[in-house]
Amino acid sequence: MRLLRWLTCLFLVWIQSPGIVSFHESDPLIVEIPNGKLRGRDSGSYYSFESVPYAEPPIGELRFEPPRPYSRQWKDTFDATQPPVSCMQWNQFISESNKLVGQEDCLTVSIYKPKSSSRKTFPVVVLLHGGCFMFGGASSNGHEFIMDAGNLMLVKISYRLGPLGFVSTGDRELPGNNGLKDQRLALQWIRQNIASFGGLPENIVVLGHSAGGASAHMQLLKEDFGGLARAAISVSGNALDPWVVQEGGRGRAFELGRIVGCGLAEDSATLKSCLKSKPASEIVSAVSSFLVFSYVPFSTFGPVVEPADAPEAFLTQHPREVIKSGKFAQVPWAVTYTAEDGGYNAALLLEQNRTTGETWIEKLNDRWFDLAPYLLFYRDSKKTIRDMDEWSKKLRQDYLGDWRFSVESYWDVQRMFTDILFKNSVPEALDLHRRHGKSPLYSFVYDNPAVSAVGQWLSNRTDVYFGTVHGDDFFLIFKASLLRKVIRPDEEIISGKFMKMLEDFAFSKNGEMSFGDCHFQNNVNNKKYQVLKITRNGCTNEEYYQFPEGNIKKIL
Repeated sequence: MRLLRWLTCLFLVWIQSPGIVSFHESDPLIVEIPNGKLRGRDSGSYYSFESVPYAEPPIGELRFEPPRPYSRQWKDTFDATQPPVSCMQWNQFISESNKLVGQEDCLTVSIYKPKSSSRKTFPVVVLLHGGCFMFGGASSNGHEFIMDAGNLMLVKISYRLGPLGFVSTGDRELPGNNGLKDQRLALQWIRQNIASFGGLPENIVVLGHSAGGASAHMQLLKEDFGGLARAAISVSGNALDPWVVQEGGRGRAFELGRIVGCGLAEDSATLKSCLKSKPASEIVSAVSSFLVFSYVPFSTFGPVVEPADAPEAFLTQHPREVIKSGKFAQVPWAVTYTAEDGGYNAALLLEQNRTTGETWIEKLNDRWFDLAPYLLFYRDSKKTIRDMDEWSKKLRQDYLGDWRFSVESYWDVQRMFTDILFKNSVPEALDLHRRHGKSPLYSFVYDNPAVSAVGQWLSNRTDVYFGTVHGDDFFLIFKASLLRKVIRPDEEIISGKFMKMLEDFAFSKNGEMSFGDCHFQNNVNNKKYQVLKITRNGCTNEEYYQFPEGNIKKIL
C-alpha cells in the first residue's frame, strides 16, 4: 500500500513538473502553467498563445520600478488569443505628427508553435525586438516565415520603452534600465514555462535586431545567462554601439520632469514621485521635445550604467568593462552587421521639403557642428564644446574631404553612419570577447540589397540607391510588411537558410553554427577576424587583418 501511494505521489509530481509538456492532447489550444489554464488560437499552420503576462502591470506605484513577477492565479481559463499590444511609445514609423501609440500595461510574452505531425517539441527562438529602445513591439515583427518553416517555436517579448523603460537619474532612487530588467524577467519566465507549450528549455536561442541585438548582448553579459539560453545572436546592434549606453541620463530625466510640469525638482525622489503622478501619455509624448529635427537623435532614453548600490541593478559597469572582467556568460554568440547599416538613419537626411525641395543633408553644410553630435551620439561623451567641434571637423574631413553635403555625397555620409553607429563596434566586440571569453564567437556581414526597405521609407524616395541597409537580413527572418513589399526568389532561399541556421544553432552541442554550406569560423583563439559574408550568390568565409572605417582590408 505504501509503495502504491509513493508511486502515485511520484506520478503527480512528474505530471506537474515544468519540464513536462502539459498541453491537453485532446485540445492543443489549452495549456496549463502555474498560474492556471490558458487558451490559445488555431491560426491555420500554427498555434498562437499571445499576450501572456510575465510581470505585474508596471502602472501606479510600480511605474519606474523593476518588474515584479506575475503571481495571479486564474480562476477561469485565461484568454491568450488577443494580439500583443505595444508598450507605450513615441514611434518613428508613424507618419502623423502625433506618434503616440501603445499602452503602459504591456509586459507580456507571445508564443507561436508550428503544427507538425512528426514532432511535439521544438527548439525555441526568443525575439528581443528593435526600435532604438524607444519604439517597436512584438506585433511589428511578423512570425509567418518562421511558422511556415515549421521547425522552430517562437517567443516574442514585450518590454518597456523610452522614458517609461529607461529614464534614469543616475542614483538608487531612479537608476534606470527597467526595460532590460523586463527582458530578463521574461527570459526567466520562458525558461520555466516554455516546456508546457512544447518548447525545449535546453535549446533556446535569444535573437535581437538593432536595439534588440544590443539587448541580447547585454543579457549575455549577465553571468547566469547560460541558465536561460543556449546561445545569442545580435543582428546589427551590440552593447558597444555608441547609441546604446549613453551618458547624460540624469540631465534628461530632470528635463523630462520640467517638460511634464514637475518644475525644477530638488532631488531624484521628488522627481520620481511627480513623474508617477503624471499621465503616461504626457511622459511619453515629451520625447518630441528632445528631438532636434525629424527623429534625431533616434535614441533619447536608453540603457545606462547604474550606481553600484542600486537595488536590483542590471548594469553597474560599462559593457566594455564587463567583458574585460571576464564575468559574463560563456555561451556561443554571433554579432553581425549589414554592408550599409547606416542607411538608418542617414536616409532621412534625403527627405525633401514639400515646399522648398530642400533636404536635411544640404542643411548640414551650415549646421554640421550643431547637428553631428546628435546624429552620431557623441554630444554627452565629449567633455567640452571644443572637443565636440574638433571631432565633428575630423569626421567631415575623413569622410567627405572637400566635398559639400549633398545628394551627390550621400554615400560618403551613409558610410560614416555605418561605421560609427553600427560597424566599428563589431571588431571591438570580437576582439574583447576573444581575449576574455572561451565560448564560440561568430560574425557575419550581409550584403544583398532589398528592392525596398528602410532607406526608401525614411527618405520617401525611390530614386536613390541605398545598398544593403539596416534590416535587409533581419526582415528575411521576421516579416516587415510596412517596409518590405517584395521578397525576391534569392531572398526566399536566404530566408530558408536563416531558419535552418537558427534550428541547428539551437541544437548544436558544441555551439557550431552554419549557413547553408558555409560553416562559421570561431574567432576565439584566432588572431584574425573571421567573418562570414552572405550575398545574393551564396556565402564565403573571409579573414580580415582589421576593420578600417568604411573599407575592409581583406587578406589576399
